[in-house]
Amino acid sequence: MTDKRSEEREFRCSGCGIKLQSEEQNKPGYTPQQALTREPVICQRCFRIKNYNESSSVTVEQDEFLRLLSQIGGKEALVIHIVDIFDFHGSVISGLQRFIGNNSVLLAVNKIDLLPKVTNWNKVRNWVQKEAKDLGLKVEDVVLCSAKQNSGFDRLLEALEQHRGDRDVYVVGSTNVGKSTLINRLIRDYSDLDQELTVSRYPGTTLDMVHIPLDDGRSIIDTPGIMYPSRYSELVSPQDLGIILPDKPLKPAVYQLNEGQTIFFGGFGRFDFVQGERQSFTCFVSGRIPLHRTKLERADELFANHAGEMLAPPSKESLEKLPDWTRHEFRIAKGSRTDLFISGLGWIKVNNEAGAVVAVHAPKGIKVLVRPSLI
Repeated sequence: MTDKRSEEREFRCSGCGIKLQSEEQNKPGYTPQQALTREPVICQRCFRIKNYNESSSVTVEQDEFLRLLSQIGGKEALVIHIVDIFDFHGSVISGLQRFIGNNSVLLAVNKIDLLPKVTNWNKVRNWVQKEAKDLGLKVEDVVLCSAKQNSGFDRLLEALEQHRGDRDVYVVGSTNVGKSTLINRLIRDYSDLDQELTVSRYPGTTLDMVHIPLDDGRSIIDTPGIMYPSRYSELVSPQDLGIILPDKPLKPAVYQLNEGQTIFFGGFGRFDFVQGERQSFTCFVSGRIPLHRTKLERADELFANHAGEMLAPPSKESLEKLPDWTRHEFRIAKGSRTDLFISGLGWIKVNNEAGAVVAVHAPKGIKVLVRPSLI
């Protein structure tokens, strides 16, 4: 006799065709156990799209996601790549162009509401274009938007109409960048909710995608979000995620530092001013993270004795689940305008052009890099 679990493995979603499962809610194919008795059976993701006009954030492992991307390379398509301006270098899909071939990219830069109100948006757009070009992306257009404030999406829809031509549109992005909000808007604008969801299946992968049919017979295709372990937001607990991800405009914190001083970002990371003349540094991190200045010579001892207490959040228990810190040292050249970027946590802007030697401490595996200043 076949048990219920093996029967469940044979069920496939009648909307997108993916194999159904009831164990992991954030993985593709999830449907509650009680829903398996319904006819037709559809996964929770399709159910939300069909009944509530809502797309959920479903994630996949990196290798599986990259296999999917490589299939796009053989098609004529426009790719909408959604990135997070707060975590630009952590949320941009590395090597995307290599996988999608000659297909062009519409770069939707979300969460611009987090940048200070005095931001020069033309400079931000130029910065994004330059960074995207340096990353090898063939960008058709850059659209700055805010899912939270529902701004910029009309401009994105205009760009979509302008550049799509007679092509399908694939929407790609990593987790926590606002991809489902954009998909929901596209569903509202383009889809007939009475029409059954269609399925797209690619050989060599178990990942299936949801198609939003367009009037001309083409589709907008929603792909699950990709998880990058190099982002702080993928490492922390849900409670700490709400602390490190800002939900209000960033309030720049300016520090005048002497050589041999350190700033702790709670217990999440640390910045050392190792060598150089007295100068100012601006910290762009969530307002929920307390900043603590101390002497570099005392920093190791302070962290050893007070991490999770005075240097918190995260708590001691949460810290124990994170990897040990790695030290990254950088020599900032004279005359350069530079940010020190910590993926998922924020960045430190070097305000003086006198040059400096600095170091960043963050959990092993977190992306830490030097880049041209965003602001």
